[in-house]
Amino acid sequence: MITRSTMSRFRQFSIVVIVILIYIWAFSGLPSIGLKETSVEVVSAIISGIFSPDWDYVYDPGGEDLLRGLLDTLAIAVLGTIIAAILSIPFAFLAARNITKSRAVVGVNKVLLSFIRVFPDIVLALLFIKAVGPGAFAGVLALGIGAIGMLGKLISESIENVDLNAREALIASGANPVKTFIFAVVPQVLTNYFSFVMYRLEVNMRAATILGVIGAGGIGTPLIFALSVRNWERVGIILLGIIVMVTLVDLISSKIRARFT
Repeated sequence: MITRSTMSRFRQFSIVVIVILIYIWAFSGLPSIGLKETSVEVVSAIISGIFSPDWDYVYDPGGEDLLRGLLDTLAIAVLGTIIAAILSIPFAFLAARNITKSRAVVGVNKVLLSFIRVFPDIVLALLFIKAVGPGAFAGVLALGIGAIGMLGKLISESIENVDLNAREALIASGANPVKTFIFAVVPQVLTNYFSFVMYRLEVNMRAATILGVIGAGGIGTPLIFALSVRNWERVGIILLGIIVMVTLVDLISSKIRARFT
């Protein structure tokens, strides 16, 4: 007689076998994996560049330098986050089932937020580079529009979890819809809203360092130039600058988010 325990083990074994077969099928389609002859040399050169960076590139009054590149990257991330933080608010409220009574409106906004989340930041950056030309503006638009999907979804879920008893009490006391919204709904969502925005700033900070590689401004542009000419000392100082900047932003953002949670 087959017991439940036996069936459970057979099910687990079947899942493991299926997963292994999927991995085998997936890797069989890949081209041959192997290191190039110069791989070890390049990796060694990059590590050597980190330990002997080009300090003269940190600040150059007469031209482009590390500080300008990092400030551009920071500005792209901050402006993109601000755009997303503002534009995601109407999407979030229209996608919240407990606030918007029309199922069609809720459904359309949820689909729109999902549609925006489909595109990676780098794909949006390529589209905006074609639309507005290369530069920081394309990077700001890519991060700003791309973050609406994530922020809108998280905020709408937060709105759907608010306690509406306070809202009903205000309505019963004669308060108009605007006052009930401001005093009963917004305070319950505000903490999560700022926490989500600060988290998205951390994500945008990392994304902004990559967008320059394709011409969307920021520190990625000098990094790709330094890599193309094998200037490992400059690569080293740029990587160190990115590490310091991202770490500082993470620390500051974590401190601010801790205050809201």
